[in-house]
Amino acid sequence: MLLDDALRALPLVERYEGPLIDVGSGGGSPGIPLASALPNREVTLLDADQRKCDFLRRWAPSNAEVAWGRAEEQPVEHWGIAVAKALAQPPVAAELCLPLVGVGGAAILWLGREANLDRLAAASERLGGGTPELHDGLAVIPKVAPTPARFPRRVGVAKKRPLA
Repeated sequence: MLLDDALRALPLVERYEGPLIDVGSGGGSPGIPLASALPNREVTLLDADQRKCDFLRRWAPSNAEVAWGRAEEQPVEHWGIAVAKALAQPPVAAELCLPLVGVGGAAILWLGREANLDRLAAASERLGGGTPELHDGLAVIPKVAPTPARFPRRVGVAKKRPLA
């Protein structure tokens, strides 16, 4: 079931070029299944918990690099696509993912049933993102403009004071 859930994003990920980052990779989903399905794509599995990173290193395929750290501390506009599942509320997840993606890329977020798309769209607009598109419970947020200089905000600020 976890494998199927991760791989339902595959057709959406394939629309975009460049390296992929799984923000808050945790147990490796969706990053490890996507890396396995895309062996020619560079994948970064990012998590702030060292113990989870140790686990990820055991299971990551050869095209996946494990990075220990926070999204707010990563290079801005370095990846072609960012994915996040169960990271945070959608506006917060957008703020953690969109700054990592270059113009022309996208962030893909797994949404819960209670997701407020108006709030997600409002956050996206402030981050250089376009209108989120829904695909089978996934929000695809295209990156249409550079990340404003004030983003990313300091560690923890997005969660304490969401953009929307």
